[in-house]
Amino acid sequence: MTDDELRAALADPAEDPARIERIAAEIRAGFELLSGRLGKAVTVFGSARPGPDDPRYQAAQALGSRLASAGFAVITGGGPGLMEAANRGALEAGGTSVGLGIELPREQSLNPYLDVSMTFRYFFARKLMFIRYASAFVVLPGGFGTLDELFEALALVQTGKIHEFPVLLVGTGHWSGLIAWIQEQLQAQGFITQEDIGLLRVTDDIGEAIDLIQRCHLRQLAL
Repeated sequence: MTDDELRAALADPAEDPARIERIAAEIRAGFELLSGRLGKAVTVFGSARPGPDDPRYQAAQALGSRLASAGFAVITGGGPGLMEAANRGALEAGGTSVGLGIELPREQSLNPYLDVSMTFRYFFARKLMFIRYASAFVVLPGGFGTLDELFEALALVQTGKIHEFPVLLVGTGHWSGLIAWIQEQLQAQGFITQEDIGLLRVTDDIGEAIDLIQRCHLRQLAL
């Protein structure tokens, strides 16, 4: 099928029943892959661009290692950059390393530091797996994709769809401008409350992040 034929098929409402079947099959495959296999887990988001010589890559690798040592599986988008670094740290520390990739027009292969992996067609099915099997989100520096995942998580916590679910931003230098904008624009105009801002934690201390994740995980178990 050519690109034009594929676009035409996607735009045709008559194709919706088949599309529903594809979506259901993808979600089912994700559940079957991950259910009962991971134990406690943390999803780590971040840019695909930094390489191994970048200090941010090294920090992400240390994060993955520390999470694995604390008994958490590490779930990422499965790509290169900071995702690879977190997976690498987890795998080399003897933990479970999960990569949930996505089909993109510009092919992006899964990184080599995975022992559980799947590639998704639908972003929303993939994001469901990120949330369903994690106890927390750790958000490293990144671009539009990272921000998309960050704000979806915040909306779910804010609206009570998920509980005792920490969202941690690692890298104060990267995130301070965003936090300032949230306070100066969103809170100042009454779009969010001070309590909503408290849903975000910003730190450079990996140990502090893991301590918070462990405490929240224990509270999740008590719910």
